[in-house]
Amino acid sequence: MEKSVHKYPMGIIGNCSYLAYIDLHANVKWLCMPRFDSSFLFGSLLDSEKGGDFKISPPDNSYQSKQYYLQNTNILCTEFKCSDGSFKVTDFAPRFYQQDRFFRPLMLLRKIEPLEGRPMVKVICKPVGDYGQIKPEILAGSNHLRFLNIGSHVRLTTDISLNNIVDEKAFVLSEARYLIFSYELPLESGLIDTFETFFKKTRDYWQNWVKTTSIPSIYQKEMIRSALVLKIHQYEDTGGIIASGSMGLPEFDGSGRNWDYRYCWMRDTYYTLYALNSIGHFEESQKYFQYIENIIASEKSYIQPIYSITGQKEITEKIINLKGYMDRNVPVRTGNLAYTHIQNDVYGQVLVSLLPLYTDKRLTINPKSKSLDIIHFLLDKIEETMFEPDAGLWEFRNKKQLHCYTFLFHWAGSRAALKIGIELNDPNLIKKGHNLIEKAAQQIEKCYCSEKQAYTQAIGNDSIDASCLKLISMGYLECDSERARKHIEAIERELKTDEGYMFRYKHDDGFGIPETTFMMCAFWYSEALACVGRVNEASKVLDNLIKTSNHLDLLSEDVGLDGSQWGNFPQTYSHVGLMNAVFGIARKLNKPLYD
Repeated sequence: MEKSVHKYPMGIIGNCSYLAYIDLHANVKWLCMPRFDSSFLFGSLLDSEKGGDFKISPPDNSYQSKQYYLQNTNILCTEFKCSDGSFKVTDFAPRFYQQDRFFRPLMLLRKIEPLEGRPMVKVICKPVGDYGQIKPEILAGSNHLRFLNIGSHVRLTTDISLNNIVDEKAFVLSEARYLIFSYELPLESGLIDTFETFFKKTRDYWQNWVKTTSIPSIYQKEMIRSALVLKIHQYEDTGGIIASGSMGLPEFDGSGRNWDYRYCWMRDTYYTLYALNSIGHFEESQKYFQYIENIIASEKSYIQPIYSITGQKEITEKIINLKGYMDRNVPVRTGNLAYTHIQNDVYGQVLVSLLPLYTDKRLTINPKSKSLDIIHFLLDKIEETMFEPDAGLWEFRNKKQLHCYTFLFHWAGSRAALKIGIELNDPNLIKKGHNLIEKAAQQIEKCYCSEKQAYTQAIGNDSIDASCLKLISMGYLECDSERARKHIEAIERELKTDEGYMFRYKHDDGFGIPETTFMMCAFWYSEALACVGRVNEASKVLDNLIKTSNHLDLLSEDVGLDGSQWGNFPQTYSHVGLMNAVFGIARKLNKPLYD
């Protein structure tokens, strides 16, 4: 029998207030409230016993199921076919515009509707608190269950027999049934009317949002899903954008590389905003500006590479008592030690991410001149840290180097500051920008290895690093230059697999040598191939990367040599990489934009 390839068998829903992960058994495997980085209420993804369940399925295991999104939405449907009939579960997080604001409550809405026959259905709802350490007291009302001691007003409102849910007893599904799981907000209107009204408004919101995207005529299905994924990873209250909604998913089975990604990396945010801006969505950048403005206002010395979604600086890393993914991947960590790292590329990353707010005529910061102190602060930090070793974008915990990638973003950030200076007629920005562009370029050249004919990871280190592919796609190396061509060839020889997957590097990083490839690096590779004119190869690599997605076109952080999915999921970095690679290929093919 052919060995199955590991894929994450679940989809996500969200509304920019929370995210929920729902598998092919219509079980909510992961749901954190009231924030992305709160303890989970449902977390069987990391512990089958302590994680609780919110499951809707036939009472026995003899059934088939399939999952799909309603077209151009973040509304998820799971269909079941069993011996006595079939039924569908529809799940969504409400999001729509009303009363001059976006309505995005902490509510998970679920509908169970029969499709054929009179199927038997069992509903289990067992939330937990404090990462599975607390089991709530359950109080039954007339049409709702209250779960005490795990949060503020956690309740399930439904027209299903409460006894059937509490006793986990199957019932005949003869008509549609509704469930609304809510945090803080009791249901004030009718159950059915609330669901159907919120459903229609949420569906219309997402489909209209997709209509306003500008995307090429190629890879449209994957572009739309990626855009929808990126959108729901922004925490709208503050503007912060998280790397992923998950934690503890290993880079490979048993690796011990199990990180919590529910925080805001300045680096990831740049790539996410760049992708969203490319498709014509700018409201996310304007919200992010408010987020970064508040962070910089409180920082006196340096910017961390990572903050919480509210801008909190301390994200203490702890090990919690859970079995881990597949009930065997430990340790399970919450928080992330990366907040203590020095990663000096962050200043350039933020500058480049803010550039469109100053130079794109469609956007306004009123008045832009009042925020110039932020640009000056960031450029001053580039100057101050130009020759300072750091942990680099891969967050090496046991060494500091003068990383090529950091110098690249010193260069790119200085160019962004220069463009802002020209736009706002600021002579100091213009002068310092010019000066730092030259200094950063000199440092990048010190990373060039004539023997390998490539730029290496750091000054004095001849390790090939996939992050140096960005020298091409960010314009440091001319796409039609011999040096760009040789640079790609060197990276291919050392880091590429036969399928076009790409390792970040192939050396010990303090946790051993990575065994899985990094999705973002492979997308960088595809984008660079397109840039240098190897367009057919770029498309082939992209096609192979898309095959690693799960049944819902969702991409993981890492990919095994067999195409298996690993790492946190879905990973914004990966979906951003796909979008940028598609744009790179489309530009070379002169494919039109649909806008």
